[in-house]
Amino acid sequence: MQPIDFYFDFSSPYGYLASTRIDALAAKYGREVRWRPILLGATFKVTGLPPLPTVPLKGDYSRRDFLRSARFHGVAYRHPGVFPIASQAPARAFYWVERQDPVKAKMLAGALLEAYFTRDVNISNPSDTVRIAAGLGIDGTALEAALNDPAIKERLKAEVEQAIARGVFGSPFIFVDDEPFWGMDRFDQIERWLKEGGF
Repeated sequence: MQPIDFYFDFSSPYGYLASTRIDALAAKYGREVRWRPILLGATFKVTGLPPLPTVPLKGDYSRRDFLRSARFHGVAYRHPGVFPIASQAPARAFYWVERQDPVKAKMLAGALLEAYFTRDVNISNPSDTVRIAAGLGIDGTALEAALNDPAIKERLKAEVEQAIARGVFGSPFIFVDDEPFWGMDRFDQIERWLKEGGF
């Protein structure tokens, strides 16, 4: 069966919450998940929309909803002191590791998200991203060099462009058999789609 594509930004609280559930949900229906980090800033340029936290009224509501949603799903969450952040460093790290070991890349993504959203580690800093990766047994020196590798930068750029071409504009954004679902609040629909093969 076709893998589920899970697009997210490392700076997205809803992307973080989705990351804690997507693999278990997919496994329940015999599916694999391809994690695909993107940069929401690039999608904002296309949609013309500003980041949610900066929108009057919506921004205040979203900060409350992040916390409430985490409590609802039973996921540890501490709103970061610096928010949002640029997520190039963790996204590049993911794609560099994925090239060698896709399973470890997913582990790294989970560790980076957990560090940012529960321990307030600013993973936009390359040094923090490298330190977390090294804790998983990833070669920190090689990763540090890779973060500035033109090939890795190009890989991330290509992933973002492909995501936008596919219609991705938010985080999380999930495709099940080419059917798009935007947002953590679509998980009930995703499960029904997986169970029934569409509706």
